[in-house]
Amino acid sequence: MNTATGFRIRGWHVLAMMLGFFGFVIAVNVVFATIAVRSFPGEDVRRSYLQGIQYNDTLAQRREQAALGWQANATLLPSADGVSLEVVLRDREGAPIDGADITGEMQWPTTDSFDRTTTFVARGEGRYVAQLGDLHPGRWRLRARAERNTGSLDFEAELTWANPR
Repeated sequence: MNTATGFRIRGWHVLAMMLGFFGFVIAVNVVFATIAVRSFPGEDVRRSYLQGIQYNDTLAQRREQAALGWQANATLLPSADGVSLEVVLRDREGAPIDGADITGEMQWPTTDSFDRTTTFVARGEGRYVAQLGDLHPGRWRLRARAERNTGSLDFEAELTWANPR
């Protein structure tokens, strides 16, 4: 191609433009992939492969827990120290379950950077309370286990904290 200035597009010009174009596309893809992985790293459950292999054991435990008939209700409440998590345990007839040890974890659904373990204190009448301090507003998942000499219960609850202040 001839122009008034005498400039001609040669093969190396076309090669440079193609390499520049594809280099730009690859750089944008790398940036987007990096942002995506940092904002949601993927699998949030530890050892999911082993959990899948041991799923029959999990089903047997759930059948035992269903036969036991325990029920758990969880609620987030404002407190003097920020936020408290209250769990109420009841048996099949609705009677409170006292003397249980409850362990659990509050989980933020998309990343484990906000996750925190909970320490419950018995308050009587089947009530157990954990102080969480300041809690990020939004949806949370409680995964917990209540154990007593007569049995145990694994339970989950979806909770929303709106920060009423």
